[in-house]
Amino acid sequence: MALSEKLLVLERRLILALMTLLLALILLNITTRYAGTPIYWVDEASVYSIVWLTFIGASAMTRLRLDFAVTLLTDKLSAAWAQRMKTLSATIVVGFGVALAAMCFSWMDPIGLARVGFDAAELGATTFNFLYTERTQTLNWPTWIFYLILPIFSVFLTIHGIANLLENAGLIAPVTRKDFSSNDSAEGIA
Repeated sequence: MALSEKLLVLERRLILALMTLLLALILLNITTRYAGTPIYWVDEASVYSIVWLTFIGASAMTRLRLDFAVTLLTDKLSAAWAQRMKTLSATIVVGFGVALAAMCFSWMDPIGLARVGFDAAELGATTFNFLYTERTQTLNWPTWIFYLILPIFSVFLTIHGIANLLENAGLIAPVTRKDFSSNDSAEGIA
């Protein structure tokens, strides 16, 4: 599935960028603490970088089939039944991704926000959903920006799950990839 492969390229670039950002934040934190003038927002920024890195990485790992698997049962099954179990597993991943996307839509309530003219205070007053009025402790940024990783993850996970499901069901040919670290282009990983 071409969309899944293009997302995988995007995820790889995001992972590299987030890892670079995290490294820079850690080095900045070490340097400023050693100098006796710590910058407190660096800790919070590092935590948010790790959270985003975790979700983007988990999505990419799902597509690369590097996610966890309990093979105690499938090792004892015939090849046909093992394949059916892989298909069932991919179906559960898709179901989880769709359920998470629905939960994020309900929680973030973009329709309700638009209905009140994108007035976050009004949304909070009418629905008790204060997501858009909360701010981070040290960065003082809107928290909803950092929470965007959840709907992004749910959409990416669903797309990768569908690609894995179609491959497991034999509806599309499995993708064979070259060395994932050697090429940034979509053709290089397809």
